[in-house]
Amino acid sequence: MAHWTLDDIPWQNFDPAKVDPELVKIVKAASLVEHNGYEYARYLESVFRDDPSFKDAVWVWAEEEVQHGRALARWARLADPAFDFETAFAVFADRIRLPTEAARSVRGTRAGELISRCVVEVGTSSYYTALGAASDEPVLSEICKHIAADELRHYKLFYTHLQDYIERDRIGPVRRLFVAFGRFFETEDDELAFAYYAANHRAEGPYDRKRHNAAYVRRVYRLYRPGHVERGVAMTMKAVGLNPQGRLSHWLSRLATWFLVSRAQRLARAGA
Repeated sequence: MAHWTLDDIPWQNFDPAKVDPELVKIVKAASLVEHNGYEYARYLESVFRDDPSFKDAVWVWAEEEVQHGRALARWARLADPAFDFETAFAVFADRIRLPTEAARSVRGTRAGELISRCVVEVGTSSYYTALGAASDEPVLSEICKHIAADELRHYKLFYTHLQDYIERDRIGPVRRLFVAFGRFFETEDDELAFAYYAANHRAEGPYDRKRHNAAYVRRVYRLYRPGHVERGVAMTMKAVGLNPQGRLSHWLSRLATWFLVSRAQRLARAGA
C-alpha cells in the first residue's frame, strides 16, 4: 500500500476560525522535532552498522518522519503566516545534535536502543491521537490521523527488530523496564523544550530551559485522556516483555494518568 503524501491532505478545507492558538505553538515545535529524522537515522545507522536490513528500514522510517515535519510546518504556516520554519529549524538543528558516529547505543545495548525507539513511537502515536482529538480544525485533525497511524507502524518496525536482539544482548524484562522508564522521563528533556523555544520565542530573548519546558509541557499534557495513556502503557509493557493487560500495566496507566493531569494542573496554575 502506497504511503500518503502531502498531496493527500485536504488543505483546501483549512478553517482559520477553528484554529486554537495554543495548539499552533506545539504544532510548530513538533514540526522541528519530526523534521530532524535524518539526524536520528544517521545515529541509528552508525549503531547498527552491520545490520543492512535494519539500516535500510531506518532510512524509510526517517523519510516518513521528515514528511511529518513538512506536513506540520505547512499547517502551522496556514495558521500563522509569520512562522519561519526554515530559520526555526536551523536554530533547533544547530543545538540538538546526536552522536551520529557512535559505535555503541547511548542506551548501552542495541536491544535497549530499540526499546527506547518503541517507547518514542508509541508515545508519539498517542500524542498525535490526542492532538487530533483536541483540535476542531479539520486539516490538523487529518494530519494527526495520518501521523498517528505512521507512528504505530514505526513501533511495530522497531518491535520486530527488537526480537532479534533480546537474546543476543541478554537484556531481561527488569532491565528493559528501566530503559523504558528512562526514555519516558526524557519527554521533558532539552530537545522538546528547545524546539518549543526555537519555534515560538527565539526572538524574545535567550533560551530558559525551565521556563520554556514548563510552557511546552502544560500545553501538551492537558491533551491526554486516560485512553491515550492506557494504550501507550500497554504497548510499552509489550515491548519490555511484560503482560500489557496485567495488573502492573493497569497500575502504571493510573500512575501515568495521575502524573500527566497533576503536572498539567500545577503548570497551568504557575503559568496563570
